[in-house]
Amino acid sequence: MTTSAPLIDLQLAVDAPNLPSEADFINWCAIALAEAGFDRAAEITVRLVDAEESRELNHTYREKDKPTNVLSFPSDLPDFLLEQMDVMPLGDLVICVPVMAAEAIEQGKTEQAHWAHLTLHGTLHLLGYDHIEDADAEEMEALEVAALSQLGIANPYE
Repeated sequence: MTTSAPLIDLQLAVDAPNLPSEADFINWCAIALAEAGFDRAAEITVRLVDAEESRELNHTYREKDKPTNVLSFPSDLPDFLLEQMDVMPLGDLVICVPVMAAEAIEQGKTEQAHWAHLTLHGTLHLLGYDHIEDADAEEMEALEVAALSQLGIANPYE
C-alpha cells in the first residue's frame, strides 16, 4: 500500500553479533505500514542500543528504571508542517539488543523473528496504535499477527 519503501536511518549504538541489516528494517517497517494502511512516503530512525541507554531512556520518558525491549518516539511535528513534507518523519524506534536477545530465548523464538516483531510493534506505535485498552490491544495485535504471517512468523500471542 505504501508508495515506496520507508527510509530508515539505522543507528548502531551497540556492538553485537548478527544484527539485522538496514534492508531487514526497511522490509519490516514497510510491512507494518502497509498492514496499517499507511500510504505516504515515510522515514523512521531505528537505534539499536545497550541496556544502559535503554534504561536511561525508559526512566526519563516512562519513569521505569529498567531497560525495555523497544521504545517508540513518534514525531511531534505539527500537522500543517507534515502535510507539506514529501516524506513524513514518523519518529524513532529504540531497540535494546540485550533485552531483545534475552526475550527471544525466554519466548523460544529466533532472534530474527523477535527483531521483526519488535520492529513491527514499534512501527505501529509510531502510527498511534497502542495496547493500553483491551479493544486497542486487540486491534494492534491483529495487525502485528497479520504482518508477522507475511514473514512466515507464528502468532506470538498464542
